Amino acid sequence: MTARRFKGRFAGKVLIVTGAAQGIGRAVAIRAAQEDGQVVFVDRADFVADTAAEVPDAQTAAFNADLETWEGAAAAMRFAAETFGGIDILINTVGGAIRMRPYGEFDPPQIDAEIRRSLMPTLYCCHAVLPHLVARGGGTIVNVSSNATRGIHRVPYSAAKGGVNALTQSLAMELADRNIRVVATAPGGTEAPPRRIPRNADGDNEAEKGWMGEVVRQVKQSSLMKRYGTIEEQVAPILFLASDEASYITGSVLPVAGGDLG
Repeated sequence: MTARRFKGRFAGKVLIVTGAAQGIGRAVAIRAAQEDGQVVFVDRADFVADTAAEVPDAQTAAFNADLETWEGAAAAMRFAAETFGGIDILINTVGGAIRMRPYGEFDPPQIDAEIRRSLMPTLYCCHAVLPHLVARGGGTIVNVSSNATRGIHRVPYSAAKGGVNALTQSLAMELADRNIRVVATAPGGTEAPPRRIPRNADGDNEAEKGWMGEVVRQVKQSSLMKRYGTIEEQVAPILFLASDEASYITGSVLPVAGGDLG
């Protein structure tokens, strides 16, 4: 007797996951494909295609784009719509603090770089996906923010993620009557494998290593559970919010940080 195969939560859905080459984005995209979604893995790293090929028998595609530009975001959305016939769900995971240092130690170009990295890809992708979701008759956007809107040594990053929270709440109000939900998670510190491409290509100097240690201590102390989360503990709420199980949730930013609300 052949075992019955149950369809996953994302059967019949087309998802775009940004930042899908590594980290939380990679894990989200792989799990969505395992749950029968048609998934477009988007990243500016060339090895995103290798990541997209990791799920046997899944319907996946990969696209290289610089999402810090509107043109890159729009190209990614066009590719997904042309490849799978439309878009149902966008999950924005691109972001992450490039440097850890007291605010007064940041140079103006470094401040600009933090905002470009952790706000603009989400802002641009939300804008670029809208015509595709409207054409589909509705859909869902899940933004990955951070509880670091209250934290030390990363003020520009914190400001960028505060912008993601405001974007989520305002856009949800604006799009509710178009059958489009906009939600976010706010992860805390998360244990992850070493990045193949580091956020700070110049490497950390000795002072930055010290400031990073202070951040780690603050993050663990602020968490009621006194620890970092796992990648799996971040993926589950992201995909819950993306799924039809969360159909009556919009405009919410869900902290996933062991009790630290940010």
